[in-house]
Amino acid sequence: MLTNDRFLKACLGEKTDRTPLWLMRQAGRYLPEYNATRAKAGSFLGLAKNPAYATEVTLQPLDRYPLDAAILFSDILTIPDAMGLGLQFAAGEGPSFQHPLRSEDEVKKLRPADLQQLQYVFDAVAQIRQALIQDGKQRVPLIGFSGSPWTLACYMIDGSGSDDFRHAKTMMFNRPDLLKHILDINAQSVAAYLGEQLRSGAQALMIFDTWGGLLPDGWYQRISLASMRSVIDQLPREVNGQKVPIIIFTKGGGLWLEDMADVGADVIGLDWTMSIAKARTLLVSKNKPLALQGNFDPIALFAKPEQITQEAIGILDSLAKAPALKSGLHPLDGHIFNLGHGISQFTNPDAVTVLAKAVLEHSAQLRKAV
Repeated sequence: MLTNDRFLKACLGEKTDRTPLWLMRQAGRYLPEYNATRAKAGSFLGLAKNPAYATEVTLQPLDRYPLDAAILFSDILTIPDAMGLGLQFAAGEGPSFQHPLRSEDEVKKLRPADLQQLQYVFDAVAQIRQALIQDGKQRVPLIGFSGSPWTLACYMIDGSGSDDFRHAKTMMFNRPDLLKHILDINAQSVAAYLGEQLRSGAQALMIFDTWGGLLPDGWYQRISLASMRSVIDQLPREVNGQKVPIIIFTKGGGLWLEDMADVGADVIGLDWTMSIAKARTLLVSKNKPLALQGNFDPIALFAKPEQITQEAIGILDSLAKAPALKSGLHPLDGHIFNLGHGISQFTNPDAVTVLAKAVLEHSAQLRKAV
């Protein structure tokens, strides 16, 4: 039993009393309590690979803010790490791999992720799900996640973060056969990884296609979107009789909205470059009434409190004038309020308090006004 099921209802296009809210990277470095736990863990990987610490930081934002979902604390690069690429985090430099995939021989040797090496993730999912229970009821649903096959490939080929992922895109143009080999193995690994998260207790899944927006039109559909469709096709859609919502999010992908609506996901996440209201209007006009997530600019959280409030109200007011997903629903139903990307580590935690208050109060008022 869930005390708060607004998030799941919104994912499935059902009526809610207000708009549910959660934040990408909501457990993170902007919170002093997170930094204290990370200091105890000794390092980011020490934190992510310890189920007790991962559970602790997953719950921290829920104790501070009125959020409607928890998301597993982990990292998208756990999968290539379990493929033997040697994940490491250098201070101030971000993640990198000791064994990037540059040559044909390296690519051909690639094998699917060893799920046994990812047991710490599944243990964390199970522990978080249990920790969410209070007085016999679960506080909020738990979201599991993975990076998309293409986004993982970007790091696996280039070896670290990049502005343009030159090596990955060069392989795409010069040797699409090698990239397809990597994507096929990644899709198999992501599907198995997410499926195990479901078995461990996750109740919704999100695929982060952080670097899909780097691709040219046409290539995006063939490379990133096709591999995400492959993942979704392999996933169970129900667990214990309950439908499992799947969210896909391509940063910079608003121009491919109609294409994204065809891959089998229940929710499309949008960044700040695409209007939620315009996205809803387009999808309804094309008879593709999917739920939407987003799209508050995380940098707006550095603004004054009154401006944060106005930015949130503006998104809700615009969507309130758009078509409803179906007859009998309010236009705000089927929308999960979120950021257009992960929250910045430099955000003042009080800014999130302002945002949450604006979303919760205004979305409830708009529904009552009907």
